[in-house]
Amino acid sequence: MEKEFESNEIVDRLPAHLKQFIKPQNYEDYTAVNQAVWRYVMRKNVEYLSQVAHSSYLDGLKQTGISIDHIPNMYGMNRILKEIGWAAVAVDGFIPPAAFMEFQAFNVLVIASDIRQLEHIEYTPAPDIIHEGAGHAPIIANPEYAEYLRRFGEIGCKAISSAKDYEIYEAIRHLSIIKEAEDTPEDEIAAAEEKVDELQNDVREQSEMAQIRNLHWWTVEYGLIGTVEDPKIYGAGLLSSIGESTWCMTGKVKKIPYDISAAQKDFDITKPQPQLYVTPDFAHLSSVLEEFANKMALRVGSLEGIQKLIHSKNIGTIELSTGIQISGNFTRVIEHEGKPIYFQTTGETALASREKELVGHGIENHPDGFGSPVGKLKGINLAIEDMSPRDLRAYDIYEAENITFEFEGGVVVKGEIITGTRNLQGKIILISLRNCTVTHQDEVLFKPEWGNYDMAIGKEIISAFAGPADALSFDLITHKTSSTTIKSKKTPQRQELESLYESVRNIREGKNTKFSLEAAFDILKKYHPKDWLLSVEIYELAFDKDENLAAEVLQHLEDLKKRRPEVAHLIDGGINTVESNTVTG
Repeated sequence: MEKEFESNEIVDRLPAHLKQFIKPQNYEDYTAVNQAVWRYVMRKNVEYLSQVAHSSYLDGLKQTGISIDHIPNMYGMNRILKEIGWAAVAVDGFIPPAAFMEFQAFNVLVIASDIRQLEHIEYTPAPDIIHEGAGHAPIIANPEYAEYLRRFGEIGCKAISSAKDYEIYEAIRHLSIIKEAEDTPEDEIAAAEEKVDELQNDVREQSEMAQIRNLHWWTVEYGLIGTVEDPKIYGAGLLSSIGESTWCMTGKVKKIPYDISAAQKDFDITKPQPQLYVTPDFAHLSSVLEEFANKMALRVGSLEGIQKLIHSKNIGTIELSTGIQISGNFTRVIEHEGKPIYFQTTGETALASREKELVGHGIENHPDGFGSPVGKLKGINLAIEDMSPRDLRAYDIYEAENITFEFEGGVVVKGEIITGTRNLQGKIILISLRNCTVTHQDEVLFKPEWGNYDMAIGKEIISAFAGPADALSFDLITHKTSSTTIKSKKTPQRQELESLYESVRNIREGKNTKFSLEAAFDILKKYHPKDWLLSVEIYELAFDKDENLAAEVLQHLEDLKKRRPEVAHLIDGGINTVESNTVTG
């Protein structure tokens, strides 16, 4: 794959199927308006969050070196994150949940590198660099929380999705893009919201991925910590939203002690959350995660696990009690007395052990699917995997022997044994036969003319999880999004406004500038009467240095509050920050 992004040793360890989501940050694409939005949010956040955020947040801001005045550069962030064993990569908006979590498992923070518009400065449903860089990055400086995040990724990427989950992901991604884009017609947004509601309100049973995404939302994104009576903020969605971080601390938001029931509680990305969960400490998060993992097919396996894989209609893996792993699209399971006795994949299938493909058993060897019995032989208490060489000889399970295997449940395998494959402990995990027929009752499952038959050995399915056992077995570089984020239109008026913002920024930083402060303010009033943020920035620079200009700007802001009451609280917030002078860049 062509390297078109800054890499480092942590990013280098990522498999190719994750690298396909990474894109260059293109730092020069951020405008002075974008930088002003970042600065406003960070100044307000640090001022307010110093009172209500978990202490790890402010410590982490210092430790990760995230600036209040400048949008973070991914290269600079990586240099600092490396010290705590993490890295960051840029992506385009939402990526599939399984990929997002797998990045976390590799200690990599996924950062949507776009930044919200000024019109959405308080909250955006689209992931952006304020949410990711200012929300997620500082809190991972806490080692206990960082380990929770990594472990969450490790478990979460194995959660089995349903076919509906991908529909929901695409619908949410589309909605987040058009809500953040300029000039999207209201009816288009309403239709997209209706589609998300319709999919999320479908009463069918939630998949594992849907449930673990709920746990992620109510902890990593919207979590509170402490007591119900006196909670602090640690969730990135709250840390990065100047609107919701204030709202969540009011009595209008119900506070609930965090436990595994949060897995059943859906969320709506388009609205402020009506309730939030409070964990007593970070250790409790890990405890609930393990409690959830113990119920997943990853650890339970069994008939239910393979049924979940069939329902997912995606590549998944089952592991048998011998450790052999079968990866592919599972399409059928035959059951007997509540247990699986035969499974079948369709299309490309690979066999592995300990996450490494078995030699001679890749997709080129099993291009049309794979089927095998599972369970014990009828009338024999000893499972094949537990037989000693003497036992195997006694039951004629030996190379060049013609044999009939009759399994409990009625699957019969007849043929001549060619060879067996053993695991590191010496247990047989695979038996290959020629001239083989496999039947169940009156149904023929495999015929001799189809070639040699490989029979996986295992008395039970001990694990079932999403994705292949060995990622190198399959071509996973196939992700194509149905939509990409929409950039702001570069009209002459917008370009002029951006040049005004740039001039004011240059004045603050002591650089050469196109316009003086007074000239920038005059042009702003005349040609950009609706813009409020630049006036706040001009007020800040004039406050101690030019009393007359400061008074003029303040009057303009008071008039603007009357004309645009919907942003009056944001203007007040900016004025208060300047006048209290509690935060410096």
